[in-house]
Amino acid sequence: MPLEPSDMILPVLDLMQSQVVRGIAGRRDDYRPIVSKLIDTAQPLAVARAFRTHFGFDEFYLADLDAIQNGQPAFEVYDRLQREGFRLWIDAGIRTGRDDALAALLETDAAGIIVGLESVAGPGQLREIVQLTGVRRCVFSLDLNAGRPLGRADLWHTFDPWTIAQHAVDALGVRRLIVLDLSRVGVGDGVGTEEFCLRLKRTYPEVEITAGGGVRGADDVRRLHTIGVDCALVASALHDGRITPDDVKRL
Repeated sequence: MPLEPSDMILPVLDLMQSQVVRGIAGRRDDYRPIVSKLIDTAQPLAVARAFRTHFGFDEFYLADLDAIQNGQPAFEVYDRLQREGFRLWIDAGIRTGRDDALAALLETDAAGIIVGLESVAGPGQLREIVQLTGVRRCVFSLDLNAGRPLGRADLWHTFDPWTIAQHAVDALGVRRLIVLDLSRVGVGDGVGTEEFCLRLKRTYPEVEITAGGGVRGADDVRRLHTIGVDCALVASALHDGRITPDDVKRL
């Protein structure tokens, strides 16, 4: 059954040094703790509670930026959120099927274990991770910057994001896919990957497609819903008030 637009919104918790930070165009040196109209703290559990109180959200995309940049995953934060009843899609910078982070996540009830193109050590490792997690838990994130793939393009033998997406679905077993353009995050210029997502959905209607980066307001969510996107990652528009609780109800 297709999702309703209000079900499409998956709030983002970008985590750095155990605080929720605001992403800006993928420039992680510039990330700072969020300033939000919802709450006056950047503490993850408090932010998640505020999202639940104001909007009714209880499922989140959590990007552990320290782990993605080769630091230690914030397992204590994940656990605290999950014990509070929140469902998480977690990107902990998984690189191979032998990563300790993957083994730890497999022991949790994470709703999604995200494997980012930026992090994973090539298609062979993605195949192994899909086999270990199962297709319903593994979420492959096609990480882009201004339309160009991030990570080790040499391992994929291509710089073409469409070819990578095709290979992930056709050969590696991926059934959940995020299209995330970091250059769009937090700058208010719109999503910019609609055409790519539409092509994906028409080619692979059975694949769950999530779009991330650049959602400005409810109209963008409606547009993504119209082209068949299953879920939209949203952060700044929720904190800034460009998407309000009333917008979510009207959606």
